[in-house]
Amino acid sequence: MVRIYVIDNGGQWTHREWRTLRDLEVDTSILPNTTPLHDLLKKNIHGLVLSGGAPRIGLDGTLGNCTEYLEKADFPILGICAGHQFMARHFGGKVQPSKVPEFGKVKLTVCVDDTLFAGVPTTSIVWESHNDEVTKLPRDFIKLGESENCTIQAMKHKKKPFYGLQFHPEVEHTQYGDQIFKNFIQLCEE
Repeated sequence: MVRIYVIDNGGQWTHREWRTLRDLEVDTSILPNTTPLHDLLKKNIHGLVLSGGAPRIGLDGTLGNCTEYLEKADFPILGICAGHQFMARHFGGKVQPSKVPEFGKVKLTVCVDDTLFAGVPTTSIVWESHNDEVTKLPRDFIKLGESENCTIQAMKHKKKPFYGLQFHPEVEHTQYGDQIFKNFIQLCEE
């Protein structure tokens, strides 16, 4: 059974991420972001989800040991909301306050055909809740998706199995959220 843990960065939907994985029959737990990487490796994990966070940590804060995970992990990592922003900033991208913060339903346009979006139409409805966003893509990343007011809704590292999503695939209002999680699970099984 695939083992994917959710790193709790204080986001309001961390438990929804955990529950979505659990309902998809993944061995999953929620762990604090202070958990050392060597403790995760002892658990033989296959992937991590870096949850969002309540404060504006993606903009200028820290996320516990998330830096260590991004520097040393060789398994897939999915950053959601502030986890996505932190990943972008860690790898040299830029995160700034949104010109138009997005809350509620937004139309996502998938720009690049990628495993994470297999089975997801080019346009779909996703759920947003953010004041900040990635405004400059990190050098080693490619943009996977955008919306009218947020040009980097989804991204992927060119060499590592690291993905970032500004939107929330774990909530029921995101039309293909379960499919995105299934695709991430598949990436963790490879």
